[in-house]
Amino acid sequence: MAGQETVKTVKTTCPYCGVGCGVLAQVKEDGSVAISGDPEHPSNFGRLCSKGSALGETLSLDDRLLHPEIEGTQASWDEALDLVAGRFSQAVREHGPDSVAFYVSGQILTEDYYVANKLMKGFIGSANIDTNSRLCMASSVAGHRRAFGSDTVPGTYEDLETCELLVLVGSNLAWCHPVLFQRVEAAKAANPQMRVVVVDPRETATCAIADLHLALKPDADVALFNGLLAFLSEAGALNQAYIKTHTKGFKDALATAGACEIKQIAKATGLAPRDLATFYTMVARTEKTVTVYSQGVNQSTTGTDKVNAIINTHLATGRIGRAGMGPFSVTGQPNAMGGREVGGLANMLAAHMAIENPRHRAIVQEFWQSPVIAERPGLKAVDLFRAVRSGKIKALWIMATNPVDSLPDADGVADALKTCPFVVVSDVTRAADTVEYANVLLPAAAWGEKDGTVTNSERRISRQRSLLDLPGEVRPDWWQLSEVACRMGFEEAFDYSGPDAIFREHAALSGHENQGSRDFDISALAGLTLSEFDGLEPLQWPQSSKRRSDGDTRFFAHGNFFTPDSKATFVATKVGEPREIGRKYPFVLNTGRIRDQWHTMTRTGKTPRLAAHIAEPYLEIHPSDAEQSGINAADLVEVKSPFGAVMVRAQVTEKVLKGTVFVPMHWTDQVASQARVDAVVAPETDPVSGQPGSKFTPVAIRKIQFSWYGFAVVRIKPQKLDVDYWAVAPTRGGWRIEMAGIEQIDLTALAESLMGDAIEPLSFEDRKSGNLRVAGWCGDDLDGAFFFSKDPVSVSRQWACSLLENPALSRDQRFKVLAGRSPADMPDKGAIVCSCFQVGNSQIAAAVKDGATSLSAIGACLEAGTNCGSCRSEIQAIIDGFSREISEDVDIAQAG
Repeated sequence: MAGQETVKTVKTTCPYCGVGCGVLAQVKEDGSVAISGDPEHPSNFGRLCSKGSALGETLSLDDRLLHPEIEGTQASWDEALDLVAGRFSQAVREHGPDSVAFYVSGQILTEDYYVANKLMKGFIGSANIDTNSRLCMASSVAGHRRAFGSDTVPGTYEDLETCELLVLVGSNLAWCHPVLFQRVEAAKAANPQMRVVVVDPRETATCAIADLHLALKPDADVALFNGLLAFLSEAGALNQAYIKTHTKGFKDALATAGACEIKQIAKATGLAPRDLATFYTMVARTEKTVTVYSQGVNQSTTGTDKVNAIINTHLATGRIGRAGMGPFSVTGQPNAMGGREVGGLANMLAAHMAIENPRHRAIVQEFWQSPVIAERPGLKAVDLFRAVRSGKIKALWIMATNPVDSLPDADGVADALKTCPFVVVSDVTRAADTVEYANVLLPAAAWGEKDGTVTNSERRISRQRSLLDLPGEVRPDWWQLSEVACRMGFEEAFDYSGPDAIFREHAALSGHENQGSRDFDISALAGLTLSEFDGLEPLQWPQSSKRRSDGDTRFFAHGNFFTPDSKATFVATKVGEPREIGRKYPFVLNTGRIRDQWHTMTRTGKTPRLAAHIAEPYLEIHPSDAEQSGINAADLVEVKSPFGAVMVRAQVTEKVLKGTVFVPMHWTDQVASQARVDAVVAPETDPVSGQPGSKFTPVAIRKIQFSWYGFAVVRIKPQKLDVDYWAVAPTRGGWRIEMAGIEQIDLTALAESLMGDAIEPLSFEDRKSGNLRVAGWCGDDLDGAFFFSKDPVSVSRQWACSLLENPALSRDQRFKVLAGRSPADMPDKGAIVCSCFQVGNSQIAAAVKDGATSLSAIGACLEAGTNCGSCRSEIQAIIDGFSREISEDVDIAQAG
């Protein structure tokens, strides 16, 4: 990229988490794209995380779907669209509108979402359209609607910076929303009075800024916040005027919460009484309190009650809708909020209207001039795929999501798709596990090609702009949907000229017959011209054409809730019986994200930079549990439930509670042998929201006995790995592979089969230790290096990966490769800690020993931690570990 002139710079929005960061994309003469943060965007002010920074490295076409396909054979768009329209029309005609369904995604743009929702609910006449957003924030939606009468996020990001007490509940902000974490970190550094409490069963990277970490039992949140409500009452910390004027149901909620019996609450939550008392006192004494919650709250069979238990404490104190205070749901996907705005969930209508409300149904149908309108909620995600499996759904359209990996009981979802008569998949990639189940594949536009809008967690609408031409026969999702709608006989309602026309209609509907009775109103944008839409700057709603704004976009400081009497509702949340785990499945499985990957890695998995930090699926297990189970660090273990099993690498750590284990969600059959963790997760859902409880599945853990283990770096990606365990990831210059086998095989033959054109192999075998090393070169280039052992291989991964980038090696140096250790003339940077600058732990440790004993000093000499900041807690741990070693050495010397 060096020396390449910039052809154009495009302002767009990051396609990852719900922070909604602005991105400057510089397109170069050679087609490459340089990425930086947009300093003018109010979500990130120029900051980007490791994933966003690497966007330019994910734009290759090597796995892209570029042409429509029917039953695996390339077809024309007319053939594919005619078939889709014909099969959906036939199913509706023969079996009724509820025999078809859409399953869409928080990855698509608002305009795509709008067209899909309009087609299904207003023209097909069913509400069977749901989204993978059901898996991440449906409980927040339900909690908001129960309390506020609307799905309204009251506050803004600025509140997280201006509060004096920030409570993070079930949110690993440092890894899952890194730029928002940076803003909090900077605010805390600037305000010594600001305190942070982290409520999470795991000790995550976010705990690095915590003044108090409450490692509560899984699913004990309702007990914790009911106790807080009772404490606030007993401590005289209630806002009686706000409760009386703007709310209802307080007495019932308080009575259900019961008395603040600290010992009983400690027993229910697993927390120390002193820590509970400290937390409750902090909240009671701090007016400017913000409670941020995310998947640890939402992904639960009691998720909606958790949300309302949190909201109850803010309603009781009147700490809502004012600067530096309020409950705040931070969303996981870039456009989960946009999907909520257009009614993308099966139990909602467009423009935040309610499907159960006859007046709202009439408003939407009249505006759309549609022949029908869905009269009842459709099937939510888990129930939707159960209906597919039972044969009730005859035609299913999946768009921009990977349900055979991301839904609970994922093997059951795969079985359902096998039996479905007609499956359409719109996606950007062929490297997705769901693709193989499609009767029709439709090539969709990817980030960098799409054009439209997204809405972030603070209700800020931003433009996602195209910067690259559409490759092959790729088309955007809204176009595909509109073309099918036209072929089903609805031409007049779906004759859109572009995403700007869809946005204008969406904005107009939000203001239609809305005299302040509905929260979502962007009617002031309904008259945007094409050029105005193209130049639209980020803005927060509401943006009403009828009412002037005072510039404060917060809600509910003075009541005015979207209920019939304009009062908020306290929801009485009862603490349920403790979840049972039995002798057969004695551990609780928790799932979640890691720092540098996203969803099922179809985008982030393309770049070596993001694979360098964690390249293999793993399990976190407490040392005492590991000891009792006969598990050592780096062992391969099976995690099994009644629904499925995975095989992952053990990490023994005190960062998880005894009796619990953690496995990340990202690995699929594309990159590992058996690591789809949602195949293990139970398909149990919250009874109100329908959101799966992905944080609590009883499981059994056992060590798997292997005869051999292997690690390899190869120049060419293996097409097939016929071994019992494998995980593959990109590295600079090639690929890295973890392997293991239950039975002994010819390992030299395995190595040679994966080395391609190597004609100068070297090998070394120590039969006594069980070590075998094989490496091969083609001219000056290393084709592959293989390290086999009877125990987990201890070779430095980063050093081995660097061999693919090294210049020509002498014969002596080639023999050193077989030693599996980094010689003095080939330094090992160690396991990658900072993905942004590819800095390893060995480099950081060396810098600490040389006197760089602070984060700023490490940043100054290595740059590590100076970009996205999500590695700073790991850097600090290395610094702290060195300090402890020095202290222990001093103690030993003094004792002697």
